[in-house]
Amino acid sequence: MPFLELQIMNYKIRMITLPKITFFLNLNSLKIKKHMTYQGVLQKMQTELANPIQYYLVFEDSFLNVNQLLGKEIELEFQGYQCLNCNKQKKIFRQGFCYDCFMSSPAVGDWIMRPELSTAHLDIEDRDLEYEKRVQLQPHIVYLALSSEVKVGVTRKTQVPTRWIDQGAVQAVPIVEVPNRYLAGITEIALKNHFVDKTSWQKMLKNEVLHADLSEERKKTFGWLPKEVQPYFSEEATLYNLEFPVLQYPKKIIGLNLDKTPLYTGKVMGIKGQYLLFEDGTVFNIRSYEGYVVKMSV
Repeated sequence: MPFLELQIMNYKIRMITLPKITFFLNLNSLKIKKHMTYQGVLQKMQTELANPIQYYLVFEDSFLNVNQLLGKEIELEFQGYQCLNCNKQKKIFRQGFCYDCFMSSPAVGDWIMRPELSTAHLDIEDRDLEYEKRVQLQPHIVYLALSSEVKVGVTRKTQVPTRWIDQGAVQAVPIVEVPNRYLAGITEIALKNHFVDKTSWQKMLKNEVLHADLSEERKKTFGWLPKEVQPYFSEEATLYNLEFPVLQYPKKIIGLNLDKTPLYTGKVMGIKGQYLLFEDGTVFNIRSYEGYVVKMSV
């Protein structure tokens, strides 16, 4: 059968010719899949306090409102590493840093995870006193949060409410605001005798949250505070309620490991903390894979 073949954009169209009759293929009948691709170094999602919380993945040349992925299938491909500190293509050791940077950078000193070890208020250097003064000698909040059960934690005032969002807390309330990280750290140590200091991430992702009145729990804390911190306690505090964009919580959880599974495809059903939740129960902790170079196709 005679035909002509035309090239329209990236698609070949065949035009069949018969005597005195010409049939055109209806372009509207073509099912053309359009994919958007995002590529770059993973860093923790940026957030915006709203109902629900808005999430953004920011790459070097583009950004993505992750909420728009809800109910959609995405493909995630691991392509390599890039240290967030030195920018070299070296294997990530921890917290987005290669081994050498993790062992030397002041941004990951022991006082980050253990604020009671802060010494900048004494003019004592850990790795870089100028950096440590800049971070440690600023207002810090000691708080109670509810993500699985009532936990106590510490964050810089500038990280409210980001810290609570990253933890997947559905509620949070400040206990005290203190002028440096050391005072926050010794307060957290004192309150660990009464509250946990870690989130059960599995329960958080399943939305298995213990019912508790954080305002009432906060009132109990005054007598447990170190003497030097008690003057910073206020009778009133704002209770924060946080709503996450989740269509369906997983019943069984499977953690996605990019080193073992470099290519994964799944339908996004929710975002909580720094996790993407997929329809098949797979969860992906973006914070744990900072410094990984990925390609995401939507």
